[in-house]
Amino acid sequence: MSLLGIDVGTTGCKSAAYSVEGRCCASTYREYPTLYPAPGEAELDSSHVWNCIKQCIAEVASKTKTDPVTALSVSAMAEAATPVTADRRILGNSILSSDMRGSQYADRLRDAFGAEGFYDINANLLGPGYTMPKIAWTRDHLPELYKKADKFLLCGGLVEFLLGSEPFTSFSHASRTLLFDIRRQTWSSPLIKVCDIDPAKLPPCLASGVVAGTVSESMTQELGLPKKVKIVVGGHDQCCNALGAGIFRPGQAVDGIGTFECITPVYNQIPPTVPMLKNGLNVEHHVMQGLYVSFLFNQAGSVVRWFRDTFAVESRYLDDIYSRLNMEMPAEPTNLFVLPYFAPTGSPRFIADASGVIVGLKMNTTRGDILKAILESTTFYFVESLDALKGMRVDTSEFIATGGGAKSDDWLQIKADIFGVPFVRPAIIESGLLGTAILAGVATGEFKHVEEATKIFVRREKAFEPNAKRHAIYRERLSKYQELFPMMYPFLKKL
Repeated sequence: MSLLGIDVGTTGCKSAAYSVEGRCCASTYREYPTLYPAPGEAELDSSHVWNCIKQCIAEVASKTKTDPVTALSVSAMAEAATPVTADRRILGNSILSSDMRGSQYADRLRDAFGAEGFYDINANLLGPGYTMPKIAWTRDHLPELYKKADKFLLCGGLVEFLLGSEPFTSFSHASRTLLFDIRRQTWSSPLIKVCDIDPAKLPPCLASGVVAGTVSESMTQELGLPKKVKIVVGGHDQCCNALGAGIFRPGQAVDGIGTFECITPVYNQIPPTVPMLKNGLNVEHHVMQGLYVSFLFNQAGSVVRWFRDTFAVESRYLDDIYSRLNMEMPAEPTNLFVLPYFAPTGSPRFIADASGVIVGLKMNTTRGDILKAILESTTFYFVESLDALKGMRVDTSEFIATGGGAKSDDWLQIKADIFGVPFVRPAIIESGLLGTAILAGVATGEFKHVEEATKIFVRREKAFEPNAKRHAIYRERLSKYQELFPMMYPFLKKL
């Protein structure tokens, strides 16, 4: 028997089945385009995305006849919601978080509650990228669509609803709407009232890791799945990624290093409002009940890719191009500093009107120096937030690295040296699907508890211990890095 994980992202979807012994039985991937109807707008064709997901499920199901799927769960991006009917028909596209429509509606919450008052309820940083502004925009600009919609479903709940469950959203996804009360674990009537959203159009909120239904007979036949496959509530992709990295206790964090880097520390309680808000940190439910997470994120792999395409354009398509470039990096810390503001930044600054900067170039500077400076400075970016968490007695003793960037020994060693704590690379670095498999297995009794499941699914490949000498050098250079942005920002705004 096997457990089916489904991961739905902005650019593509993945599916994989894992045996209860931890072996990957089959996996597949489909890509889909982002639609740009007008400047500042970004959508996904929800019907096309659903067809891609069904193709992934069907392909995996066809390869697991000897290890039939018994349960499934879904890891999915947040914010984007799709209007659906009660009889499981998709009515329109999903508006992505990068879409700027509806920005004025978030201001209503700030005006009504103030930043701190709102944060006490929802624990997010107010902005246009969340779900509520998109639903409010639909209500006012596409009234017929809004009226026809029985529910607006976030991506994870949408997939499981179309497979056969009743409509729902996970706690972790509900947080991203701006309408969820994180402490009461349900929709917030005061927030909904201020935003003038019809509460009937929001699905019930469920904790991750509980059984929400079974795959319908029609979907079973269409997709080639066994009968009575259990549907287990999944969650926000970053939370599933943390669980798939084996993080289910406070004091650890997953560092997902992809196009963007997202550090996800785990807490056993909601940290205090004022310092969290001051430092640009959100809080939402982990997929493990009783735990919470924050997201520290910014550009990372995208800046490295820019370097490759700019400084190694003639060999950028070589399979080992990054290994070749890493060999050119110096062994010791560089004297260069890079502001990784090549695109709008994430927490804690959320700066949209800056640009990238490289400081310290000399005639003997090599491209290896520049690459290492990029890896150093994209790591420096997060120290401010991590230090703020330490000040709130929320410390991280270890980081688990996942995503494509985790393949780089050099980058993980740099991170260990800068942060001063170990970095661990697991055997499987694409851990979001593993997280959903663990949720499905524990919820259906294949495993007694999450500890048992993670011992089977999560295996460590290599640990990178911090070098005390280099850590001391980096802490000294960090102070110079932190001087750079305040000094440069007034000029960068003019550009």
